[in-house]
Amino acid sequence: MRAVRPLIPLLMAAGLLLGGNGLFSTLIAVRGAQEGMSAGQIGWMGTTYFIGFLFGCITVPKLLQAVGHIRTFAALASLAASATLIMVMVVDPYLWMACRLVIGICFSGLFTTIESWLNSGISNKDRGQVMAVYRVLDIVVVSGAQFLMPIFGTSGFTLFGIMTLMISLSLVPVAMGDRSNPKPPEFVKFDIRAIWQISPLASIGCVTIGMTNAAFRFVGPLYAETLGLSLANVATFISLGVIGGAILQYPLGLLSDRYDRRWILIAATCGAVFSGLFISLIAGSDIGMVYIGIFFFGAFSLPLYSLSAAHANDRANKDQFVLLAAGLMFFYGLGASIGPPLSSLMLALYGPGSLFAFTSAVHGTLVILTLWRMRKREGVPLENRGRFKMLLRTSPVMQRLARGRGGSNGKGKNAGKN
Repeated sequence: MRAVRPLIPLLMAAGLLLGGNGLFSTLIAVRGAQEGMSAGQIGWMGTTYFIGFLFGCITVPKLLQAVGHIRTFAALASLAASATLIMVMVVDPYLWMACRLVIGICFSGLFTTIESWLNSGISNKDRGQVMAVYRVLDIVVVSGAQFLMPIFGTSGFTLFGIMTLMISLSLVPVAMGDRSNPKPPEFVKFDIRAIWQISPLASIGCVTIGMTNAAFRFVGPLYAETLGLSLANVATFISLGVIGGAILQYPLGLLSDRYDRRWILIAATCGAVFSGLFISLIAGSDIGMVYIGIFFFGAFSLPLYSLSAAHANDRANKDQFVLLAAGLMFFYGLGASIGPPLSSLMLALYGPGSLFAFTSAVHGTLVILTLWRMRKREGVPLENRGRFKMLLRTSPVMQRLARGRGGSNGKGKNAGKN
């Protein structure tokens, strides 16, 4: 865990931002309904947020190149805090949509800044563990922030003021406490093809993970309600999935630092497939069985993004961390914008069990594509891979040949194409 210590101030800033952003989505829905806004208008606020998020992924890397990480962070945090205050000062659905667009741009840029900063400050042998710590922090603060609503209520200024404070205070540890500020990249151009060439597997993975994670977070409560669960049980349902994801984040990250990350990704994805099938086909309306299933679903599915991101960053050079952070979030955002409408349509057409049949199908596709990429890269049957790696370790000739072909050390000319 020594690798985490220099990054603690940055992680503190990330915790404040993640908590504020996690509370935002829930508060907008509840407060919008209280203000008489229609379900369609509230839904469009989510859509405009993701439009802004995708736009920010494309544009913010240039800002990072021009002014660096700290200044970019400060500018975007200030804009997000200002847009938050405007929303409580003027209650209008269309103005709120515009503000959510701006906030989406800001938060995609803030997360790009944080994740590229984190990856520039760690080595490959620690990357899985550090990214796991970051995701555990994400899960814990987002879950904890939800309890601010029953404490302070959703009406009035208070919660908007708290979110503004959280966003503003995230500047303090970044500006005063962090000495790990990386150099701005010399050249950044948002290039989907370049991101894909660094790691097709991570690009595909982030799209599929965005689809399933967003379906769980946004459609999961609707699934629980269709089973007839009370509001308290719905909250318990979501919380158990989140807690499961927090518990396995670090162990899976640690294993991925010690073994081929792709095998850990496959194992976790298979766990998500079987957990989804358990909920869909076996649990039925038995609340105890549903709770067990959702705990394991969250445990295996929520760490998949950090595993994919760590795998991709292993194959990037220092000038590509910003591009890769923006690109992977762009792919995740694409999936997150597709998953909820598709899964909610299936739920409406085929009943509650179809939600987790959908996630299992998507996760199963990721397993197949991961195995295909592994075969394509090394060019040997899966059952012979152990003997192949032993040859690479023991034969200097084979090691040089592997490096020339883009072998497992990631320094060959084709190393970026995994």
